[in-house]
Amino acid sequence: MPTLRSGRQLVAAVRAVLLATVVLGLVYPLVMLGIAQVIRPGGADGSLVTRDGAVVGSTLIGQAFVSASGDALPQYFQSRPSASDYDGAASGGSNLGPNSSELVDAIDERKQQVAALDDVPLADVPADAVTASASGLDPGISPAYAAIQVQRVASARGASAADVAALVDGATHGRDLGFIGAPYVNVLELNLALDERFGTAG
Repeated sequence: MPTLRSGRQLVAAVRAVLLATVVLGLVYPLVMLGIAQVIRPGGADGSLVTRDGAVVGSTLIGQAFVSASGDALPQYFQSRPSASDYDGAASGGSNLGPNSSELVDAIDERKQQVAALDDVPLADVPADAVTASASGLDPGISPAYAAIQVQRVASARGASAADVAALVDGATHGRDLGFIGAPYVNVLELNLALDERFGTAG
């Protein structure tokens, strides 16, 4: 009799696992996906951005705006550094601690590059211009980092700094729910707005 009872319990347990697998592993995710598609179309697909029928990026993932040789393109705003080269499949930071000489050297080198590119004193280089995020995929930069790039981008595009600054304001997002996080500028959104306003600079 104990064996029969154990067998029934085993069958009941297997049925419960199979039911939970179907409901929680298939039905629930599909229902949530459907609701997300209705509430926020496109957001459930990765918030992809298209231009002329081609995907040019995502509003959720940062990307580099550099030449084939890796040099920053002066006509575009530059993103926050990435330890994973903005690879969504390899998200992550460098895992270097604050006492790491490698990290200190990397930050010093980036600071020199930003200061030279945007003609600003080293003391005025914002932290997010020289440090990678934990994910390596941040799509936004601080308004302070965007501000020091305005003059360079305006000069490269033959535009006024005021016109470029207005586009920065348009791409600036406030705190979530008014109090969560910090304001940020979406770099892809801003650079696409630049191309739409002034044309693709060569």
